Amino acid sequence: MEESGEQVTMGGVAIPRVEKVKYLGSIIEEKGDIDEDINHRIRVGWQKWRSASRVLCDKKTPVKLKGKVYCIIVRPALLYMVECRSTKKT
Repeated sequence: MEESGEQVTMGGVAIPRVEKVKYLGSIIEEKGDIDEDINHRIRVGWQKWRSASRVLCDKKTPVKLKGKVYCIIVRPALLYMVECRSTKKT
């Protein structure tokens, strides 16, 4: 990999510069902001909640099973990579 000024090439092919990229489920921004990544994680958590809500909101489902579904599906989607994020003053 060679870097010449602003352009990066790999094997003679120029790699375009982007402001943000999705890598391993996280959104990495050029400026180092984390707002979009946090919003993305919240959206993913809500999607998992909606997909599991049939089980979680069913009165016939035992409470113990609801707790396990929440701990296995919803919570990990929200907390994925949260320990690795940098924080902001705001």
